[in-house]
Amino acid sequence: MAANKKLLILPGDGIGPEVMGEVRRIIGWFERERGLGFDIEEDLVGGCAIDAYGVPLADKTLDLAMGADAVLLGAVGGPKWEPLPFEIRPERGLLKLRKEMQLYANLRPAIVFDELADASTLKHEVVAGLDILIIRELTGDLYFGTPRGVETLPDGTRRGVNTMVYTSPEVRRVARIAFDLARKRGSKVCSVDKANVVETTEMWREEVIKLHGEGYEDIQLSHMYVDNAAMQLVRNPKQFDVIVTGNIFGDILSDEAAMLTGSLGMLPSASLGDPDESGRRRALYEPVHGSAPDITGQGVANPLATVLSFAMMLRYSFDMDAEAEMVEQAVRNVLKSGLRTGDIMQPGMAQVSTTVMGEAIIRELGKLG
Repeated sequence: MAANKKLLILPGDGIGPEVMGEVRRIIGWFERERGLGFDIEEDLVGGCAIDAYGVPLADKTLDLAMGADAVLLGAVGGPKWEPLPFEIRPERGLLKLRKEMQLYANLRPAIVFDELADASTLKHEVVAGLDILIIRELTGDLYFGTPRGVETLPDGTRRGVNTMVYTSPEVRRVARIAFDLARKRGSKVCSVDKANVVETTEMWREEVIKLHGEGYEDIQLSHMYVDNAAMQLVRNPKQFDVIVTGNIFGDILSDEAAMLTGSLGMLPSASLGDPDESGRRRALYEPVHGSAPDITGQGVANPLATVLSFAMMLRYSFDMDAEAEMVEQAVRNVLKSGLRTGDIMQPGMAQVSTTVMGEAIIRELGKLG
């Protein structure tokens, strides 16, 4: 009998525990009805970890993450902890997880469900049927490059410095994931850079081209400057299949793509590292939305992004494509039935709570399974 999968759950702050509660119920359904086995541990990250441990990510929590087959995270942050020094704010816990787990590839799908095409601020015909994947490099660039910081110059003026830095292996490993995933989709990759003025991204483009010529010639490769890519995402997003780009550009473009779908509450993400000797790939899955302190505790948060993040976990960490498709189809069926949380509410639909949405997903899983 196959060993249970080791899963670390980090609900985090704000609405994180609320949406994660629904995923826990879905995991329970899979354990009861499909015989899946998970060894689940739960711990703290972000603001709640600061309150309990004095740091946004405790060493023991990091040890659990390093030993897990996958980590499922809710959200971090909130106004309570904003006055804290930068280096110990809740978000530093998430950044440390990414860095220590060496999660260099962030997968951000932007999919418009047919039932939600009218929820986007863009015209129906522009977004209907949209299915793109943005792959953002996650451990380099301005976020981690040195030198960095703010200094006071002799004349009293202040200067802030951040360094955009990449090495060729860092570029090639994330581009390889983009090419490999494109083969399972539409076989198109657009590499986004600013090679006309930023030397770091000129090198990025050169390395992507080199890798493309080393066995990926079947993939249609194109290049686009980031300013044009930002425009094209709202002008004609369906021209894209897979977009691969650096950390800062990917941060901005993936949030822009998220809003094409109508709500951040619908979008999952995966952050992946390299496989180890046993084939296990460290991975962290989380919804794109934040901690949403304005609706925390009201029972109105949309759990679907976290549910879909769980589906990504099934697919990418555990090779359970059939089960992942079940979860995704259950989400489609619930939306087709007319149930909506407040963030995706439309005229003529039924607005429901976080818990009712979770219950509806489980009912649909029962019909499918």
